Amino acid sequence: MLAIEKLNQFYGESHTLWDLDLDVPEGQCTCVMGRNGVGKTTLMKAIMGEVAVKSGQLRYQGEGSDIELTKKAVEARSRLGIGFVPQGRQIFPLLTVEENLRTGLAARGDGLKKIPERIYELFPVLKEMKHRRGGDLSGGQQQQLAIGRALVIEPKLLILDEPGEGIQPNIVAQIGQVIRQLIKEDGLTVLLVEQKLPFARKYADRFVIMNRGRPVAKGEIAELSNELIKQHLTV
Repeated sequence: MLAIEKLNQFYGESHTLWDLDLDVPEGQCTCVMGRNGVGKTTLMKAIMGEVAVKSGQLRYQGEGSDIELTKKAVEARSRLGIGFVPQGRQIFPLLTVEENLRTGLAARGDGLKKIPERIYELFPVLKEMKHRRGGDLSGGQQQQLAIGRALVIEPKLLILDEPGEGIQPNIVAQIGQVIRQLIKEDGLTVLLVEQKLPFARKYADRFVIMNRGRPVAKGEIAELSNELIKQHLTV
């Protein structure tokens, strides 16, 4: 679904991503892990075009052909079927739930103006609260709203940057279940940044551990050993 080759990114003089190679298989959840500051969020923003890359390729399998994303504008990447839920959610607090969801419709390639009913099936609380302002929701509800907003474009690839950060465990579990449901029923591909080991082990298919801007370990989630955790993830 997504093949990243020799990706390099800089913040000023700081070399953040180093010749990074990563494959994201179709119809699976790939979890990117690593200590703080290793480049995980930068990688997600690079995929979405929110930060410029110095060199390398981002090849996305869309509409039956390989598309080089580095040549596409930010809004064009969404129209190609890539949904993004950034760290910190970034909903519009003064807009209602329904209005927040409608902002995502602008990124659809087909011009649909109606919120897909599938969003409310996955997150019933959004239907119950669709006339409430986003800022009045709990942290967990805001995260569901952020995911719902990304899903209104009916993406082929969904990128989630720490969706479980700072929210209650029952909502974290619900988000994990929704991820698996979307993969199984809709054939969605998921690229996930997540620090919580139990979440990764339960809901991801594959893992990639990053250190200093490049992958240092990867494999099936069952291969995420205690040795790897101790070496690369524990503080």
